[in-house]
Amino acid sequence: MIKKSIEIKLPHGLEARPVAELVQLASKYDSTVHIEAQSKKVNAKSIMGMMTLNLNSGEKIDVIAEGSDETAAVADMESYLQGVKH
Repeated sequence: MIKKSIEIKLPHGLEARPVAELVQLASKYDSTVHIEAQSKKVNAKSIMGMMTLNLNSGEKIDVIAEGSDETAAVADMESYLQGVKH
């Protein structure tokens, strides 16, 4: 299991489109991927769960991945959340 604290650097935070893109990204991996923020832990592969977090730019979250490709999953999630295009 990998747990990494990441600051969201997307200009408009995680609105509908960035959430959808993040869910799509997380879904590429076999590992379980969760986002922990504001005392909530949600499945990063669930669009409804992710929308409940209502995350803004500058907020810190924890990305937690567990499975065979956990390292790549966390690295991709971090790149995306920091505004690096895929």
